[in-house]
Amino acid sequence: MCGIAGWYRRNGRSVSAAVVTAQCDAIRHRGPDDSGVFIDGDFGFGMRRLSILDVAGGHQPMDSADGRLSIVFNGEIFNHLELRAQLTGYPFSSHSDTETIIAAFAKWGNDAWAKLEGMFAVAIWDRQQRSLTLARDPVGIKPLYITEQRGGISFASELKALRLLPDHDFTVDDRAVNDFFSFGHVRRPRSIFKEVATLDPGHFLSVDASGARQVRAYWRPRFRVGDRHSVDDWTEQMRSKLRATVSRHMQSDVPVGAFLSGGIDSSAVLAAMRHATDDPIKAFTIGHPGDRIDETDAASAIARHLGCEHIALALDLNDSIKSLPQIQQCYDEPFADMAAIPTWIVSKLAAEHVKVVLCGEGGDELFAGYKRHRNAKLIERYRPAIDVLNPLTALFDRLPVAASPRLNFLRQHAQRFAEFIRLPDGFQQFFAATQISRTAVRKQLYEPAFWARHESESSFASLEREYFPENITRTASALEQFLFADLTLNMPSAMLTRLDRASMAHSLEARVPFLSHKMVDWALTIPTDLKLRGATGKLILRNAIAPWLPPGIIGRPKQGFQIPLASWLRGKFQDFARTAWHDSGASEAGYLNLAAVDRLFAEHKRGAADHSRILYAITIFALWWPTSHALNASSANAA
Repeated sequence: MCGIAGWYRRNGRSVSAAVVTAQCDAIRHRGPDDSGVFIDGDFGFGMRRLSILDVAGGHQPMDSADGRLSIVFNGEIFNHLELRAQLTGYPFSSHSDTETIIAAFAKWGNDAWAKLEGMFAVAIWDRQQRSLTLARDPVGIKPLYITEQRGGISFASELKALRLLPDHDFTVDDRAVNDFFSFGHVRRPRSIFKEVATLDPGHFLSVDASGARQVRAYWRPRFRVGDRHSVDDWTEQMRSKLRATVSRHMQSDVPVGAFLSGGIDSSAVLAAMRHATDDPIKAFTIGHPGDRIDETDAASAIARHLGCEHIALALDLNDSIKSLPQIQQCYDEPFADMAAIPTWIVSKLAAEHVKVVLCGEGGDELFAGYKRHRNAKLIERYRPAIDVLNPLTALFDRLPVAASPRLNFLRQHAQRFAEFIRLPDGFQQFFAATQISRTAVRKQLYEPAFWARHESESSFASLEREYFPENITRTASALEQFLFADLTLNMPSAMLTRLDRASMAHSLEARVPFLSHKMVDWALTIPTDLKLRGATGKLILRNAIAPWLPPGIIGRPKQGFQIPLASWLRGKFQDFARTAWHDSGASEAGYLNLAAVDRLFAEHKRGAADHSRILYAITIFALWWPTSHALNASSANAA
């Protein structure tokens, strides 16, 4: 695991080792154990390494045996030993998965990427062809940002490393800002800057000395219903796949721990870890004492049952407020996933004890664990009756504000649900369900000029055309479309971004066994009625791990990785948020109407509505805004 950065300036313009070194130093937190830089005329790249596998022999950049290829690599390849058996004749000199990748590329070229099981962002330089190849893992676990300016191409694991390049522009992208206030994050392949994009998951990019450029997908998720099996057969397959995948993800020359929320997914991973090893395992939990969302007791019971050491920390409001500027800074762009706070804090806690943790991300997306999945299936089933009642649902938008905060929150839920059921398919329902602010709220919140520029772009139909233009999922059910969107858009843009930055900020490697592309391929063959049956999501997964966990755990209601944000924003946190907004200069940026923002704060405080998610986003944007301008100034001075 590490951070990588590089610059192919092209046309004989030399790349400075000092610039590449500075890029790598900017992401030192991703790899404090080792570093390296390689320069070849108008090309250069480097890395910062967090040593996990072959601590002594995995130094990067690494050359191929014949000296033609050089590689820097961020991630871990869990099947690299099996691949070595197919690479007979290559004179391996280390036990590193990095060397396995470069040997695989030397033999198979870009066909190598689909053979790798793991998480990766890779850069390979071909001295002979003077060509650069970049590749990213199938589901986007590891980040890779790219900017193409002044005839060259640059890449890095994080935006902060790109922004150190001289003679490069970084202009805030209005469309990305609209993404952020709509969904709480910038959606792939955009970044917050017009000039920077991410390489899409499951893709590789190559560019040669002439500037000829190729981008191609090497893997895409596909729904392929498998053979007809009984529930028991599918359950046994689930149990076997989980144990095998988790066992591979435990490969390490340093101790491995786990995040444990008390929910199904993280419990499944921890239980499978216990089946894979007799070594001591530490499990890490963030709790909310006294709040209904607290899962500390459940997590403790699970850890105790599995014989794991449980290390829990209570999330404190004051500590969260104090840490929030630092938390936001690690994302380099505004990122308002409220779970970023507990993820950052539990990563800090875990990093005091281990270098690697396994996590449960992906379980909900693969096995239909969210309430929104149940709603999509229910609506599709009763679509004819809903279509008849559609005119009546518009009445929900005219419901008056009540004296009771509880009634007002119910009113909001009714309005969101009414909007949700009017949508024609799973893709548009996905956009409605994952937005942090309804269109009607944004229309009031945005400055008129900003609203006018983005009104049509934010419609659910246009978003569907943008992200899902192909016909491969048009015949899928609404639930399958929803799951596909969660996996291919929300996962890399939000959940995996959250996990990568929060963990790597503390030099902690976070692994996600559910998102091995082999596990994903298999999960997409399971009939949806075996994932979601009635109101029970993740049916197969629940059945598989039930014998491993203490009684009562499987049937607990889902909580998710949450913080009590709504109540925080009615108290001390609102004072912090208001001050951040008014003092940052973001209020003068031309995006949001100042009076409308104040009105949302006031409505939330008196219980007229729950605006917690959009108010949190406004707070995060305010924290990011001055940092962005300071970096622009320092970049200009460096140039």
